[in-house]
Amino acid sequence: MPVVEVTLVEGRTPEQLRSMITAVTHAVADTVAAPVANIRVVVREVPATHFAAGDQTIAERNASTG
Repeated sequence: MPVVEVTLVEGRTPEQLRSMITAVTHAVADTVAAPVANIRVVVREVPATHFAAGDQTIAERNASTG
């Protein structure tokens, strides 16, 4: 049973997340020949203040770019 975990900065719409889940599920099914019913997708959304790249949070980066 494949389990895929996706971590994103919060802010996507439920429709965007649903579309991503479908795309990820089908990508896994197509590439590893797993039945769709056996694929698990976990989406973790984190606040922009809790996600950093290059010692700068995403919130800080967004604030500096306007």
